[in-house]
Amino acid sequence: MKACIDIGGTKVAVSLNDGSGLELLARRSEPTAKTGSNDALALQVLRMVEESCAELGVAPERVRQAGVSSCGPFVIREGLVELAAPNICGGLAGPARGLPNDWQTALLEGPLRRRFATLRVENDGIAALEAERRWGALQGLDHCAYVTWSTGIGVGLCVDGRPLRGKNGNAGHAGHLFVSDNEDALCGCGNIGDVEGLVAGNAIARRFGRDAATLLSAASAGDAAAMAIVDELCRVMGRALYNLVVTLDLERISLGGSVFWHHRELLLPRLRGQLAGKLPALTEGCELVAAGLADRVGDYAALALLD
Repeated sequence: MKACIDIGGTKVAVSLNDGSGLELLARRSEPTAKTGSNDALALQVLRMVEESCAELGVAPERVRQAGVSSCGPFVIREGLVELAAPNICGGLAGPARGLPNDWQTALLEGPLRRRFATLRVENDGIAALEAERRWGALQGLDHCAYVTWSTGIGVGLCVDGRPLRGKNGNAGHAGHLFVSDNEDALCGCGNIGDVEGLVAGNAIARRFGRDAATLLSAASAGDAAAMAIVDELCRVMGRALYNLVVTLDLERISLGGSVFWHHRELLLPRLRGQLAGKLPALTEGCELVAAGLADRVGDYAALALLD
């Protein structure tokens, strides 16, 4: 029996898989722990795994493997992953970010390593990329990316058939690219004016006084002021996607995440429009598509980490 663990800046989801297929069992989700000591998140994950076991009537000791798809960045300390995640660790940007802790990192791999015999922890962009390449919209492609537009902005990259990981497993943190001279969009990492600080789900409410769902629904209903904001969000996100395409010579980008997925009919044409006609030698032949695994990419991302 395998534990599939998806850690985001807003929620943690845990499910079990019996190894016979793709079915995810006893799935549960709850807000990401952000208070108390910096092992709170790891303890939350371990508790949720125990609760999933209880729901299925499975002895906890039977669950010996775990795949963890987690937001980052990662910091490696004594060979173990800790999270320096801007939407979890309040010590990175300070009190202005509004998070209820002063953590510089959140412990993760150490506590989980003591519980599971087999454990694989990956950046959620890399894990989602692997899931989309195995079962989703990126199957059969060697030059591709997965991009999530959610609480934060995450990216998984594949070039020449090889997923890119980087020295600490942090390759793909393109949400922290600077694409604007903005001076007031504070990202949880401490940057001002990076992609995540400008357009991520957590940033929209801070910048425009309406949460992402409310703003995007208003735009879809024809609210001209909301549509103008959405067009600007897509201009920024489109610049980031363009930069990925021309840097890595990609053939397809799969898009997911809660902000994008629930409003994909509104956002996808606008994002495509940001690439259309720009340096055709590099952008023609690259598709932007909705994730093949729909709104379950995060769940299957953790499963994709386990053989």
